[in-house]
Amino acid sequence: MKNLSIGALATRTGVKIPTIRYYESIGLLPEAPRTDSNRRLYDDAMVKRLRFIRHARDLGFEVEAIRQLLTLTDDPGQSCHEADALAQAHLADIESKIVRLQALQEEVREMVAQCGQGQVRTCHVIEVLADHAHCLHETH
Repeated sequence: MKNLSIGALATRTGVKIPTIRYYESIGLLPEAPRTDSNRRLYDDAMVKRLRFIRHARDLGFEVEAIRQLLTLTDDPGQSCHEADALAQAHLADIESKIVRLQALQEEVREMVAQCGQGQVRTCHVIEVLADHAHCLHETH
């Protein structure tokens, strides 16, 4: 299908109109051709590209990594080494975040478990938040 309006593109991809405009402004989507009345027009290639961007964002890829991945899709005959390297780096970042989140979970769980449900002056939650020395971990 050709000549989709920005509203139709948003409906087909599940991406909000301001986000589509933003992606155009930062160059993830090429600037759309316009009608005489200045309305943007999109085709199936833009639907596919926007779905790619949305899926990559849903998976947590940063904008710059998506830009690099999109560049790779423009030359499908090349090695996928760079795409794999980007995904590996993203996976390492996710795994690092999981470790940090598990430490935070443990810290907050312990803080809550120690709370005696008394008054604020003896509240363990407040005590831990006020003095990092009461934490289980040095960093988080």
